[in-house]
Amino acid sequence: MEYLALAAAMLLFVIVIFVRETVQAGKQKKRFVQSLYDHFGMPPGRKYTPENSAHIPGYYKRHKEDGQLDDITWNDLSMDDIFRRINDTHSATGEEYLYYLLRSAGRSREWLEHFEEITDWFSEHADERVQIQLLMSELGYTGKYSLYDYIENLDYLGERSNARHHLANGLYVLLLILMPFQLTFALLGMAVLSVYQIVSYFKDKRETEPYITSFAYVIRLLRISDRIVKTELPVCSGELSDMRSCIQSLKGVRSGSFWVFGAGNGKTGGNPLEIIMDYVRMVFHVDLIVFNKMLKQLRRHVAEIDALISGAGLLEAAVSVAAFRASLKNGWCVPEFLDSELKIVIGEGYHPLLDQPVKNSIEAERGVLLTGSNASGKSTFLKMAAVNAIMAQTIHTCAADVYRAPLAAVYSSMALRDNITGGESYYIVEIKALKRILDAVSEGRTVLCFVDEVLRGTNTVERIAASAQILKSLAGRQVLCFAATHDIELTELLREDFDNYHFEEDIRDGDLSFAYRLLTGKSDTRNAIRLLGMMGYAPEVTERAMESAQRFLDSGVWRT
Repeated sequence: MEYLALAAAMLLFVIVIFVRETVQAGKQKKRFVQSLYDHFGMPPGRKYTPENSAHIPGYYKRHKEDGQLDDITWNDLSMDDIFRRINDTHSATGEEYLYYLLRSAGRSREWLEHFEEITDWFSEHADERVQIQLLMSELGYTGKYSLYDYIENLDYLGERSNARHHLANGLYVLLLILMPFQLTFALLGMAVLSVYQIVSYFKDKRETEPYITSFAYVIRLLRISDRIVKTELPVCSGELSDMRSCIQSLKGVRSGSFWVFGAGNGKTGGNPLEIIMDYVRMVFHVDLIVFNKMLKQLRRHVAEIDALISGAGLLEAAVSVAAFRASLKNGWCVPEFLDSELKIVIGEGYHPLLDQPVKNSIEAERGVLLTGSNASGKSTFLKMAAVNAIMAQTIHTCAADVYRAPLAAVYSSMALRDNITGGESYYIVEIKALKRILDAVSEGRTVLCFVDEVLRGTNTVERIAASAQILKSLAGRQVLCFAATHDIELTELLREDFDNYHFEEDIRDGDLSFAYRLLTGKSDTRNAIRLLGMMGYAPEVTERAMESAQRFLDSGVWRT
């Protein structure tokens, strides 16, 4: 009776803990669901660290395609920050797909129109949107590495046999049969065998442990995908049909997964039953046996896993873009793509990272040359136009009232640095960056390019001469070039190929201010010299500098 009472008390304790954890999990889920409704349209507040960001390019690196943004353009335009501003996903799958999407500027018009349908549908259907977010949050993350990192390394595990594990479990059965006849020998044998099994378990577990996270993620992906295809998403019928086919092909992967990952499919929880299951795994190696079977299945169905990631990732990326649109309090628009005209129209465009932007508009049918002093707004305008061109062709969303342009490859040469490790000077890095744009143009592609301070890494005479010829090469044909420069001489040398615009500053009563408004024509101010006086330089320095500059403009000859 005492043993029964003790067993009953232990069982009651387990039940109480289980119920308590279940109730707490239910309350937590309810709060999370409410937050998804409440926070829609608010800028994401996620904190990024090297640890939780390393996996983000995983999907993109395995899906290289024509038209994707190269690293120079991505880094020039601080597109990592744009991605973080848009990223409202809750899973590694959605996060990696959104990153890939934002780098894939070579999409067809048909694909973009379909993505628009999905995004707009989620904007209007809050319950279904939250349902997808909740499911993807259950899918969760893979840790530091992308699932693709693990999949690529499956071959390192080699061919794994279950013969040894089955032999050990057969010995357990034999010892059980011997127990009525040789109790002491059978018990001693079981003890020795159990110790051997536990010791060898941890050795094998160390080999498979790096892959457990990825296998658990695949199992959760299958479970979540199974629930996604059962939701009412009429706008995604094609994607859901493809996902159903993949799920059918991957049925064998899920068989026995409980033994490897437990009831949570790899997600930790407070279930006391897991403690008991851990001991069963250590003694009988059930999880290792199932793992080896799953390994064979995964190696055969990598393409289906990739297709499920693509389908689920697309849905969550569309939800994230819908949230991004709702968060743009300064307005947004759906882009219009021109068929035959080489023209770009931006109405009241602004940079999406600015909370209080100064909006600017432009309509250009040929190259644009920007002049003006430092900090007047030239670089920000270039980035605004370039970022909107990219977002138009990737997430079908622009931070503007109007955006019209052809589908085109987008390149930039803006925030370059010396390549110290490669032994390349700034000038070499710069001419290589410009050459890749000229190569794209020579291939006959329609190109939008954005260049800040052409050839700033060399002397004035050669810079102006070479810059003029490079920019002439980026005029006409199938290319629209936006370039910013301090070399006012270029405005005359390129007047047949580029339209002149400028930004200017205002100096009043010793104070400097900027309107950040785009103005037509070239800059005609020399406030850089006036700023020397404002900073305390001697009057004779600024006066003589002003006279020398005026003399050069009048005669074309420098004299001190």
